[in-house]
Amino acid sequence: MTQHLRRTAALAASSLLASFILAAAPAAAHTPSTSAPSVRSMPEPVDAATARVQLAQLTVAEEVTPPGYNRNKFPHWATQAGTCDTREVVLQRDGQDVQQDGQCRAVAGSWYSEYDGATWTDATDLDIDHVVPLKEGWRSGASAWTTEQRRAFANDLTRPQLIAVTDNVNQGKGDKDPGKWMVPLNSYRCTYSRAWVQVKHYYNLSIDSTEKAALGGILKSC
Repeated sequence: MTQHLRRTAALAASSLLASFILAAAPAAAHTPSTSAPSVRSMPEPVDAATARVQLAQLTVAEEVTPPGYNRNKFPHWATQAGTCDTREVVLQRDGQDVQQDGQCRAVAGSWYSEYDGATWTDATDLDIDHVVPLKEGWRSGASAWTTEQRRAFANDLTRPQLIAVTDNVNQGKGDKDPGKWMVPLNSYRCTYSRAWVQVKHYYNLSIDSTEKAALGGILKSC
């Protein structure tokens, strides 16, 4: 009995000491990332050789905007799970050390913008870009789709269609195709072009001649 009591007392003292050490240890400081994350943000696009084949298969058509376009015809951001919509899912996916509140909103973290090489620590400085813009989709064939097809296009997390980037860079892009706008960061232009072609090919969207020439020039050097 005496040995049992001594062993119990020793275990209790050891547990108390361990708790004290853990409580006294300093918390690790959070240091936002200032470089590109090691894991790519959006799904990896097809390789350059495949993109060149897919580019050649796209229908070339004059770019016109059918009447009736409205962003609301592409329902976004759709609920993905619980209170998390597509925007919050992409912010979580593309960031580092992302913390979310009870409504799934990103309240802390670090995000590297592939388009311009900037790093942000406030989610409000980021837009979720549709690589192939909604209006570009509309004038390339999506005007004939059902609402559910447009919803899938606007919330596509499977293909390289959505990415968190610097808001004013995305706003500068607007609804322009690669014949009129290209990402500022040279090192990302190949990836962007591969993603653009893959998305257009998957959704069977058309392409205009200027857009095709711009993409072909970039993919040739990938």
